Amino acid sequence: MPGRTLILLALGCFGLAWAADPAFEPLWKYQGTWDVKRSAAGAAPVSDKLQNDCAEIGRFFLCQQTVNGKVGALIVFTPAETTGHYYTQAIMPDGKAGGRGELEIQGDRWTYPSKEEDGGKTKYYRTVNVFSGKDRIHFEQSESADGKTWTVNASGDEVRTASAGTRPDPRRN
Repeated sequence: MPGRTLILLALGCFGLAWAADPAFEPLWKYQGTWDVKRSAAGAAPVSDKLQNDCAEIGRFFLCQQTVNGKVGALIVFTPAETTGHYYTQAIMPDGKAGGRGELEIQGDRWTYPSKEEDGGKTKYYRTVNVFSGKDRIHFEQSESADGKTWTVNASGDEVRTASAGTRPDPRRN
């Protein structure tokens, strides 16, 4: 009987090791504490401390974002039909959520596209994150009237300072 228990425990652990969804592997790059430096047109540069506490739960990948010690949002990612594409949703601390967003990952370039309709006109927006290594992100926030010609409104850099956010990285237990 003790041998059988050991085998069942081993099989149980083996099952847990394979429970992680490979679609979420790239999203783990967000986990941790980041120093963020952001510049916007006509504004003084801003520095922030961003902490991402991420977790996988079933078909969902979640990151609670804390900015300068204050919880900002819970970002939910779900895989779309195409590999490297995700649907996103930001849930605020008061429970309100915005509309569904998208993320497209192509190597080290991650793009969050969106658009807004107003009075029969469409305005396009995008945030592009470019990773250089696992601990650095350069980002640009842009807008466009036609979806082809882009004007950068803000940009900055993020540098990971710790693999934990406000809590230890759950994969390191």
